[in-house]
Amino acid sequence: MRCAAAGLLLVLAVAGVAGAQTVSERLNDYPTAVRADYVFACMAANGQGQDVLRKCACSIDHIASVLPYAAYVEAETVLSLQLTGGERMSIFRTSAPAKALVAELRRAQAEAEIVCF
Repeated sequence: MRCAAAGLLLVLAVAGVAGAQTVSERLNDYPTAVRADYVFACMAANGQGQDVLRKCACSIDHIASVLPYAAYVEAETVLSLQLTGGERMSIFRTSAPAKALVAELRRAQAEAEIVCF
């Protein structure tokens, strides 16, 4: 019994260590394509110069440091669903959880704008 319990604890400890992210891993959990897409959209809105490229890259880096990638994806999904018309999509425009996801992304974007622009 003790051996089985000790084995279970060891498995759980190893799984916990393997599942834990370091700061570096958390800051780099955004795929490169997502970062590039953000920078392209940012540059389309703010200009095409080298200085704007640096500012837009800084912006997504700051957002990535504040918001985990999963939360970013959820917020972006809610934002795109809010643009879809129809009664069924109103849940994404009116529900508190959906509003909270978008507010968290907007807060991260506002911080990034202050820091980077």
